Amino acid sequence: MTSIFQLTLGDGFDRLHPRMQRRFGVDGDRDQGCVGTGTMQRVWRGAAFTWPFLQLGTLRHILFPETGTDVPFTIENYAYRDGFGRPTLTFVRTFQVRPHRRRRFDATMVHDPERNVIIDYLGTTQHLAVDLDVSVDARGGLLVRSGPQTFRGGVGCPPALTGDAEVHEFWDERAECFRIRVNVTNRRFGPLFGYYGTFTARYLAAGAPVPAAVRPLRENPSTGRGLLAGAAALG
Repeated sequence: MTSIFQLTLGDGFDRLHPRMQRRFGVDGDRDQGCVGTGTMQRVWRGAAFTWPFLQLGTLRHILFPETGTDVPFTIENYAYRDGFGRPTLTFVRTFQVRPHRRRRFDATMVHDPERNVIIDYLGTTQHLAVDLDVSVDARGGLLVRSGPQTFRGGVGCPPALTGDAEVHEFWDERAECFRIRVNVTNRRFGPLFGYYGTFTARYLAAGAPVPAAVRPLRENPSTGRGLLAGAAALG
């Protein structure tokens, strides 16, 4: 199974730094998974009015209101085919925001061959689907920007109610670690949530079990065509 990032980037995948190629080339054949551990130098949120919105996100493992510095961090990426036969990669991020409190930010990504995009299903029940635009920067890092967002069932989400995410990850040669920065903003209300920091990774050989804890509780069957229809219905 070819990795979803290699499918989407095509020849551009070769422009990634070799360490990034290994990490985003997890496909279930060479590597079943990649588990990164590190520290987020800062986890932040927007103004006070964003707190209820972020607190609501904790119910489905999407965003959270806690902030902090030097927050222990884990990211779990496992490759498998979902119940609909689609190449899938998990993105389960765990933040130790307090000594006795962990928060998770779950996503499951699949490749849509019809539009050659990655669809990012957010949360434990994949109730929100987001198109992702992926590109490679000058130093071989990966830049990911969110696009149209669609609720389960194909109903488009109005831009005023969504968060626009930008993720930048690259390999730091000098520090010998991955660096990541995530910013989520709203077009009307400004910054909502974000974090930045570093981590290292270990790889799990093909055939290793994919933990049930990183899989969604329910899968979203929407295809690229369905997502387009939902967006078109909203104008």
